Amino acid sequence: MSKHSGDVRIENPTMPAGGWGSVQEVTTILLHQRVPLKDSRLLLRQNKPDGFMCVSCAWAKPANPHPFEFCESGAKATAWETTSKAIGADFFERHTVTELESWDDHSLEDQGRLTVPLRYDAQSDRYREIAWDTAFAEIGASLRSFDPKEVVFYSSGRASLETSYMYALLARMYGNNNLPDSSNMCHESTSVGLQKTLGVPVGTVVLDDFEQTDCIFFFGQNVGVNSPRMLHQLQEARRRGVPIITFNPLRERGLVSFTNPQSPTEMLTGAETPISTQYHQVKPGGDTAAIMGLCKAIFDFDDAARAAGAQRVLDTAFLQEHTHGFAEFEASVRACSWEDIERESGLRRGALESAAQVYRSSSAVMAVYGMGLTQHRNGVQNVAMVVNLLLLRGNVGKPGAGVCPVRGHSNVQGQRTVGITEKPELAPLDKLKEQYGFEPPREQGMNTVDACEAILARKVKAFIGLGGNFVRAVPERGLMEAAWREIPLTVQVSTKLNRNHLVHGKASYILPCLGRIEIDRQQGVEQAVTIEDSTACMHGSRGMAEPVAETLLSEPAIVAGIAKATLDPNPRVDWDRWVGDYASIRDAIEATYPDIFHDFNARMWQPGGFRKPLGAAHRVWKTASGKAEFTVPETLAGNPDLRSGAATLRLFTVRSDGQFNTTIYSHDDRFRGVYGSRMVIFMARADMAKYALAQGDIVSLRCAAEDGVERRVAGLAVVPYDVPQGCIAGYFPELNPLIPLWHHAKESKVPAAKAIDVILERGGRPS
Repeated sequence: MSKHSGDVRIENPTMPAGGWGSVQEVTTILLHQRVPLKDSRLLLRQNKPDGFMCVSCAWAKPANPHPFEFCESGAKATAWETTSKAIGADFFERHTVTELESWDDHSLEDQGRLTVPLRYDAQSDRYREIAWDTAFAEIGASLRSFDPKEVVFYSSGRASLETSYMYALLARMYGNNNLPDSSNMCHESTSVGLQKTLGVPVGTVVLDDFEQTDCIFFFGQNVGVNSPRMLHQLQEARRRGVPIITFNPLRERGLVSFTNPQSPTEMLTGAETPISTQYHQVKPGGDTAAIMGLCKAIFDFDDAARAAGAQRVLDTAFLQEHTHGFAEFEASVRACSWEDIERESGLRRGALESAAQVYRSSSAVMAVYGMGLTQHRNGVQNVAMVVNLLLLRGNVGKPGAGVCPVRGHSNVQGQRTVGITEKPELAPLDKLKEQYGFEPPREQGMNTVDACEAILARKVKAFIGLGGNFVRAVPERGLMEAAWREIPLTVQVSTKLNRNHLVHGKASYILPCLGRIEIDRQQGVEQAVTIEDSTACMHGSRGMAEPVAETLLSEPAIVAGIAKATLDPNPRVDWDRWVGDYASIRDAIEATYPDIFHDFNARMWQPGGFRKPLGAAHRVWKTASGKAEFTVPETLAGNPDLRSGAATLRLFTVRSDGQFNTTIYSHDDRFRGVYGSRMVIFMARADMAKYALAQGDIVSLRCAAEDGVERRVAGLAVVPYDVPQGCIAGYFPELNPLIPLWHHAKESKVPAAKAIDVILERGGRPS
């Protein structure tokens, strides 16, 4: 049940984002997942103030939603979770784990929802059903026997604020800060970069700012696939004449044009709204250089204005009152040559000056970005450069302006807010000590890369996964999968079968949980949970669908079950009370974080959500200097320590419209015209000619790192595409084996999946 490159079909895509293609995709997945008609109506309650929050992306939820406040990606996620397909113990009687290892990601998850707790039986190579109480007792007994410093508590980003709070407390009461999460793999560069420069770890923009902006700069984010609901804000901005300047290596359909599926006129006429007014195909890793060019042009414009006695281009009053380090940054920009900027960015001076001219003429500018900026060796620097650009004209802390990082999983940002962090300085440890009467650990915990390094060193005794597909998402797959099998205990809290269940530890448990869309009844009362969106707003969410099986437990119940079996009793922590009434968990969160969550239960259903206090949004800078910080880039080089010579190509990984992170809904990518397989690479025709390749030819890629480790992916079909010359693109997570674990962002340790230098070889059997 695996798909290889020989199955691929290539077409020339011309459709806009949205439109009839989106409607067809939604209809297809609802039918394929056998979602009953009554459950398909759930989409009408998705992202509504009195409904459920999407389990896909974290884009903001409006106070006044559209009638259909869901997108194609969100509808796929809902269908995936509310499917009537289900896996019981009988499934594993028919299939050994070794057999299932040969299945591809789509085929595994497509089997349906997991319904019973399972324990791996090595003798039969099968998972066997186990009673919940027995599973908790065995897991707890093992955890009590281990050194807490050698246990990892990972979370994927979808768990609610309530579950995340309990999970973080479990880890700290157990004795560690080993709380890596999916943010470590994507936006940790944001958390580090924005905290250092603006004094906040998240963006400063809210939905209302889209109505007041007069210019949007877009960097490294594929809105049509990863956050399609944002297209509503972008379309409305374009109708007001707002320019959108895009920097992205690929011309993504969602950033080119959009047909709104909620507009009968557009659907009937095929009308399209052009999204980007300028589109600059920056070289992967060239973002610092490109932004340096924008800043250099702004200084040139300001020099000309001063010479002519005209109004300054720089916001000198803002710079003097609110910023620190401007002189050093200005000196670095003026010393930087256009030759270096053009070489590293892959863009011409005239193109950058054209973009800067629009920035100069705009009074309220937003910068939107995604993992195309963060997943680089200089990912933190990229984020800081975005801030530098905004600060030059005072575009932080005023209506219509600010920085807008687009987060992935629907509550990954919220998990950090309630304590999921490996950094003890970011957790309210003194408050937790006072509240619960224990001594929290003060040592630095493991982030994702740290956890992988410890697993490779055979220093991890147990890995508890609250959701996710860790072994599929991380770099260094060849080494990681071998080491993973040596972990004494692995536990996965999951809704669907994935590779993390099949590449398992010596003792392995699968604990199936309710999904967010399902009705969660505790003691006969329907419960609700809360999540935080990309704009730091908190929202209530209540399940609407009947659970797929009565045997499922909620995530809070599973966390409590592990906690009670592992920890000594603590009279100040009533796990059973929390499970029986989620409002009591919110009371506990409020007590720990009163500044953020005061009146939590009363405010959780506020339309549009209630916002976390963010000083930078009001020009209050919680930085070392008390001002917004300019930073000087160390280098313009996009991949400073991997490239080995002229024979290499720079690979960057992308997602398709048929996936969300490691969840693969289908093997098709209609926006790029690829059907039937994900084992492809996208390549410029000039590079194809250089390598004497034709469409469909099979190649292998080998990482160019010279560190003694062989990293190779074979069986990749060549697809001609508009890619910057010298660069190629391919799919995450299929190409993760090419990423060295040490190839990560400085400071944040985010895997640098957007710039991997590789050597191309003809032929090669599928990996």
